[in-house]
Amino acid sequence: MTIQKQKNLRKQVAPFEKAVMKDSIRQLINTFLPFFTLWFLAYESLSISYFLAFPLTVIAAGFLVRIFIIFHDCCHYSFFKSRQHNKILGTITGVLTMFPYSQWGHSHAIHHATSSNLDKRGTGDIWVLTVTEYKEASIWKKIAYRIYRNPFIMFGVGPIYVFLITNRFNQKNAKKKERMNTYLTNVLIVALAAATCWLVGW
Repeated sequence: MTIQKQKNLRKQVAPFEKAVMKDSIRQLINTFLPFFTLWFLAYESLSISYFLAFPLTVIAAGFLVRIFIIFHDCCHYSFFKSRQHNKILGTITGVLTMFPYSQWGHSHAIHHATSSNLDKRGTGDIWVLTVTEYKEASIWKKIAYRIYRNPFIMFGVGPIYVFLITNRFNQKNAKKKERMNTYLTNVLIVALAAATCWLVGW
């Protein structure tokens, strides 16, 4: 791409670089309102049929993905103009998606800074070996790598491990604010689960 084309592209995307409050509010409404409505309807439909509740939960899961996208944008400080507003909403959406805002935002920033750099792998990414590294690896490392990259592990066991274990603990070098945010997220997740059990039962 020539320098002139880069300048033209930069000019074209410039209007989309800054957060627009009315757009952010609209996205919150058209994401959270359907999500909680579907959540409520799925619960109410349980008394009628599990087959009725299931499609509602699948659709609600799609809106939960939208909530994670909002969480992601808050980690980039791009959903609102205010960093503090991004942090507050990011923490709330982090509770719903079970991701600690400060911890994930930090590792995700490192991921963006080191993406495709083979000398700086291991933070915010998945385990990747080059063909040469794989060929030179020990048999046990190859087995571990194949197990790790297996779809059942990647899309089944792996996410459960991340949500329930990895996301619940701080990194060793985490700063105080990051640690406190992880603790707060964990407490709020437990409080939400307890409140839900109290309101509607197990």
